Amino acid sequence: ASTEPSLGEMSSGLKEALTKGAGFAVQTLNKDGGYFNDPLVKIPFPQEAQFAANALRDIGLGSVVDNFEKKLNEGAEKGAALALPIFKNAIREMSFADVKNILLGGENAATNYFRDKTLTQLSSAFSPYVKQSLDEVNATQLWTDLTTRYNRIPLVRKKVETDIVKYATGKALDGLFLKLADEEKKIRE
Repeated sequence: ASTEPSLGEMSSGLKEALTKGAGFAVQTLNKDGGYFNDPLVKIPFPQEAQFAANALRDIGLGSVVDNFEKKLNEGAEKGAALALPIFKNAIREMSFADVKNILLGGENAATNYFRDKTLTQLSSAFSPYVKQSLDEVNATQLWTDLTTRYNRIPLVRKKVETDIVKYATGKALDGLFLKLADEEKKIRE
C-alpha cells in the first residue's frame, strides 16, 4: 500500500490548514487593539497629510490626532470579523489547480490566492465599519473638507487622498494580508 497521501487528502489537508491560519489571523485583528496595538498593522495618520497632524500637535491638539488614528483602527478591527467567512468561501471554491499552485508556489502563494479571490469582497465588507467608526467623531467630513481645501491650493504638487475611508480600508486590508502571510509562513514551516 502507498504511504503517499492522495491528491484529495493533500487538498483537504491544505484547506484545513488555510482555514485555521486564516481564522487565527482574523481573530488576532478582530479584537480591541488588534490593529491599533500592533505596530506592523496599525493604520497611521495618512503620511501625505502629516503636516496637518504636526500642526495640530503643535497647538496642543494632539489628542485629536490620536483619537482620529484610534478610530481608523477601530473600524478595521470591527471589519475584520467579516473576513473569515469570505476566506472560508474562497477556500471552499479552490480548484485542484489552485491547491497545486499554492502547494508548489512561492512562500506567499496562499496569501496571493486570497488577495486575488477576496480583495473586492473584503473591501466592501470593511468599508462600512471604517466609515461608521470615523463618522462617530465626524472625522470623515472633517477629512474631506481639509483635504479638498488643501488640494485646491494652486502650487500644491502632490494631492492628498480625500477619501479617508478608502485610505483606511486599504491599510486595514494590507494589515490583514500581512497577518495572513505570517500564518502562511508558519504553516509552510
